Amino acid sequence: MFDRLHKDIDCILERDPAARSRLEVLTCYPGLHALSLHRLAHGLWVRDWYWLGRMVSNLSRFLTGIEIHPGAQIASGVFIDHGMGVVIGETAVIGEGCTIYQGVTLGGTSLHKGAKRHPTLGRNVVVGAGAQVLGGYEVGDDARVGSNAVVTKPVPAGATAVGNPARIIVAEVDAQREAAASKMGFSAYGVTQSDDPVSLAMRGLIDSAASQDQQIALLWQALETMQKTQPNCAELPAQAAKVSAFEADKLNQMLEK
Repeated sequence: MFDRLHKDIDCILERDPAARSRLEVLTCYPGLHALSLHRLAHGLWVRDWYWLGRMVSNLSRFLTGIEIHPGAQIASGVFIDHGMGVVIGETAVIGEGCTIYQGVTLGGTSLHKGAKRHPTLGRNVVVGAGAQVLGGYEVGDDARVGSNAVVTKPVPAGATAVGNPARIIVAEVDAQREAAASKMGFSAYGVTQSDDPVSLAMRGLIDSAASQDQQIALLWQALETMQKTQPNCAELPAQAAKVSAFEADKLNQMLEK
């Protein structure tokens, strides 16, 4: 037990530049306290002391703000940074070296008892603040889950999942695209400047369609003028003059609701 605690303290000192001493980590890090109490709760749970395990888990949540079901399996070297609002479900499995930030949910999407309802994190996975990993899926070794991402499908080893719903970034070209997008005001980690990415994309399409509609109207006006000035010009179809106006303003108002 003390050897495992020693490893947990070492991993915090390695990953958190704010940690100055072992005493500070031991006394002031709620993530370390939550994991230590979870090991007690998990030991009771696997010995069929379910009620007592849940009581220890509830005590841990009261003291640390981190809720870990006693049935969850957590390896050594896991770092829960800050930790307030972290929720880890019963059938979740967390591998060695993982880092989990505040507000993360490793939740379930199934109501069937006994089923694998919660995710499995491989080794050295990083889950950003506010991310939600839902369902009995696997997040591969060395993968990254961006802040506020909502993951509802497997994440391959070494990949990055960003956005809501999460999209998987594997190839180097995709990573370069994300970096370029962030420079233009789009945050790959689920936050945009005053809007969400789907709404921004829809507004871009609406503006483009409105621009094309205006250009088409100008073309028809030019053709009508040409028909009046040049008698030999072929007549325009009657229905062509009836060009319906593209109501971009109304569509943008719908997106704002």
